[in-house]
Amino acid sequence: MKWMKFRIKTITEAEDIIISTLYDIGLEGAQIEDKIPLTAWEKEQMFVDILPEGEEDDGIAWLSFFVEEQEGTDAAPGSVWPSLNLNGEEITAEQVLEKVRAELEELRGFMDIGAGEVAVEETEDVDWINNWKQYFHQFTIDDVLVIPSWEEAGEEDRDRLILHIDPGTAFGTGMHDTTQLCIRALRRFITPETVLLDVGTGSGILSILSIMFGAKKAVGTDLDPCAVEAVRENKEANAIPDEAFELMIGNIITDKEVQDQAGYECYDIVVANILAEVLVGLTPVIVHQLKKGGIYITSGIIDDKEQTVVQALREAGLDVLEVNAQGEWVSIVARKNF
Repeated sequence: MKWMKFRIKTITEAEDIIISTLYDIGLEGAQIEDKIPLTAWEKEQMFVDILPEGEEDDGIAWLSFFVEEQEGTDAAPGSVWPSLNLNGEEITAEQVLEKVRAELEELRGFMDIGAGEVAVEETEDVDWINNWKQYFHQFTIDDVLVIPSWEEAGEEDRDRLILHIDPGTAFGTGMHDTTQLCIRALRRFITPETVLLDVGTGSGILSILSIMFGAKKAVGTDLDPCAVEAVRENKEANAIPDEAFELMIGNIITDKEVQDQAGYECYDIVVANILAEVLVGLTPVIVHQLKKGGIYITSGIIDDKEQTVVQALREAGLDVLEVNAQGEWVSIVARKNF
């Protein structure tokens, strides 16, 4: 088995969003190379007491994704590379490269991604997609245990809420700071009568946990059709009934049909864990989906964008209730009082 390696030169601040974005087109299991110092938690996972001094962080990051070559095929016409197998679909390396470059250029319109250069090469016969699983283990978010399919919960965890989810991206598993900020805010505001709208639902983790926290119903929206299968698998893994969590595909910011389908003034909570720049455009639209007195939970905000989002919330007529931080990320909670 051989693999094509797509290696992207970017900046450390853009790592998470690029990984999340490329996951949506089928690229999984990113290998990250940067010079960011390890956190205390990461050091604990390495099971060593003393680590060598690393080089000074230069802000540069390299992200590598690996796509399996289609067995038994020669190079595609006009290509020096064999066809690839991307999530069961036969596709050329050039097509994957085109998709990656298009996604990077779209991101460049919202944020700094550095060079955004992509290199392609053939790798050794190594199972890149599965080898990284040895580094992802169960972890907790307060009293929630997040556990992948290849591990089992221990007897000592029987009183915890257990979320079964396999990693695709840091954002999709609950490990990322922005997701944890949302989870804690949802825990504070959800009631048995809560109807939730989850904008940019992705893997569905926030909606699934909201149902576990006692919400009556969740509705998710996402731009990418790949979210349909991810949500289906995670609902099934966590025994979430179809009627408790519905998903619609489309852009709620610009698509009136999606706005109409979602409904107006019918949500007790709207949660959006996306880029600050997207939140600025989303907020004046989403206020129409919120009930009077409804709660708007935003995250995915790098700390230097906090005031940008606060201003957008206030311009939309919302009252800012909380600003919470974890690491370099911020979550802002607001209320609609009109």
